[in-house]
Amino acid sequence: MGIGWAHMGTSVVASFLASLVECVEALTVILAVGSVRGWRSALIGAATAIAVLLIIIAALGAALTRIPLPIIQLVVGTLLLLFGLRWLRKAVLRSAGLIALHDEQAAFAKNTETMRNLGTGHTAWDKVAFAAAFNITMLEGTEVVFIVIAIGAGGTGMLLPASLGAVAALLVVIALGLILHRPLARVPENTLKFTVGVLLSAFGTFWVGEGMHLAWPAGDWSILILIAAYLAIALVMVPICRGQSQAPAFSERQS
Repeated sequence: MGIGWAHMGTSVVASFLASLVECVEALTVILAVGSVRGWRSALIGAATAIAVLLIIIAALGAALTRIPLPIIQLVVGTLLLLFGLRWLRKAVLRSAGLIALHDEQAAFAKNTETMRNLGTGHTAWDKVAFAAAFNITMLEGTEVVFIVIAIGAGGTGMLLPASLGAVAALLVVIALGLILHRPLARVPENTLKFTVGVLLSAFGTFWVGEGMHLAWPAGDWSILILIAAYLAIALVMVPICRGQSQAPAFSERQS
């Protein structure tokens, strides 16, 4: 089956937004490490992790070409669906006020204090700065790799669009980090995670169906229908969850 515009476009958007969230979280820690311990070791640590992740993407991408596409779609689609539903669940609960919103400014302050407590920085070679930047980049980057590989496994030639989306997100965050030198506190992270959860859930559902040889009525355009369906369900769940959280308090006031 050829690559449809709906398939390619939503792949790029899903990969870009998901990668943007992970890159912002990694940037917060890297900025904290660099400002306290020194930029040289922190940037080398982050760059080393990115190089390792690129090698992993290249290796896994080549390995996937040797596995029958329906098996890849079924397995990866299931994992992607579970991954997307986890993000969507947390985003719904945050929107409903049941989970606190993630605060990049607070995270930056916390990480900065942690770096200060580890001793004197700004040396020619700081192992702590290198390790901290490397670890956070690998941690967040591994999720990006999973997303890129999962989206790229959805069809022949899809790895490139998914990779372009992730690279674009990385470049955007790097540029903003260089310009601002501070955490991107104004990025609406929960909105991004809400959107990414919807997109990944839709992709996962679509590819599970493809792996099971189900005939989607609108072909690749069914992805857009699935996105609309998941979005509608999630938006309905927000006030329901908010009402459930307020119900006990209301009952207590009545009694």
